[in-house]
Amino acid sequence: MYERFYNLRERPFALSPDPEYLYPSRVHQEALDYLRYGLESQAGFIVITGEIGSGKTTLLQALLRNVDNQTTVGRIVNTMLDPRELLESIMIDFGLDPSGRSKPLMVRELSQYLVDQRLAGRLVLLVIDEAQNLGLGALEELRMLSNLETEKSKLLQVVLVGQPNLRDKLSAPELEQLRQRITVSYHLPPLDAGETFNYINHRLRHAALGTPMVFPRPATDLIHARSGGVPRIINVICDAALVFGYAEERHTFDAPVILEVLDELETTGVLPPASTAHAPARRDVVHAPAAVEAPARTIAAPPMPPPAARSAPLSQPVAVATSGAAAATLDAGAEQVRRELERREALVRQREAELAEQRRVLAEEYRLLRAQRSAPAPAIESASLRFQVAGGAPAAYETGTFWRRLKRFMLGVSPS
Repeated sequence: MYERFYNLRERPFALSPDPEYLYPSRVHQEALDYLRYGLESQAGFIVITGEIGSGKTTLLQALLRNVDNQTTVGRIVNTMLDPRELLESIMIDFGLDPSGRSKPLMVRELSQYLVDQRLAGRLVLLVIDEAQNLGLGALEELRMLSNLETEKSKLLQVVLVGQPNLRDKLSAPELEQLRQRITVSYHLPPLDAGETFNYINHRLRHAALGTPMVFPRPATDLIHARSGGVPRIINVICDAALVFGYAEERHTFDAPVILEVLDELETTGVLPPASTAHAPARRDVVHAPAAVEAPARTIAAPPMPPPAARSAPLSQPVAVATSGAAAATLDAGAEQVRRELERREALVRQREAELAEQRRVLAEEYRLLRAQRSAPAPAIESASLRFQVAGGAPAAYETGTFWRRLKRFMLGVSPS
């Protein structure tokens, strides 16, 4: 759509979780360090939480693409499952067939699969996205599966990724045993104003084919204030800004332009009114019990949090990045953004057609002027008459006016 106009190889602010665009902010790098530590320790559960659109899935994609070929990875993304359905989904994701089997037989077959993988020198990692949707029964089923272990390590390692209410769910008294097996728990906070500036321009640099465009700090500060530092909302605003600039033939984005874009996003309902959106507070919640010792690792262990942070209960409140209205409108907003982009594309196509017609008229005027200079008078009148009958403008233009219009045309400026 606008990629050629801005000399980009692709859209830099697409909502798909592309790990190539992961900006290594302090919080994302910290989260990756804790994930790697949890994976290399091969003990217990890993829990990663974050607000809607905070970049959890992109973080996971970046982690999984760097997993070595000695790790078998299963991933569950549809988590509206009861305990049996969860077990069936795990088997299917690991290439096993659960059809027609009772639950004891499924558990036995999955256990044998895990043992075979370990004998082959492979680790088995199960990643469950949107884990906040799992019921207490399904979470307890996961704990039972984690009992499959050797004398030294677990046969199945589980990473739970979800929204902050996953922490509240894990705080339930019924899940005390599961909670004790959590090795690493990290909450992914939103970006601050400086990280928002770097995040936006990092994505623009990555997508640029030549000299990258830059969003200035005043513009990114407005985007940060409106998005609360949530990457997905930042992407929505920046993508809309590029579409707006494309329609208006802009290559720079100062604060007034961003204000105009924000106003339009609020008018169309993509973003809630500014009065109902609250900027989130930054807060890191890290839990790594001191009783778990990290084995020899190929990377440096991340700095352990202070004792107060390590002992923080899972029920500790976590700041909410977006209001309920903002969360509710994000999904519906994507469709509205698509419709708005289609409308703008139609306007751009109409404008291009008008410019093409103006170019045609100028070309015909230029041809008539040349004919006027070289042909006898009767021929000039005949050519002028044919041009007017064909729907063109009369040829009776002053030479200076025509050349000024032609010069503007050659410079790429609208001649009107």
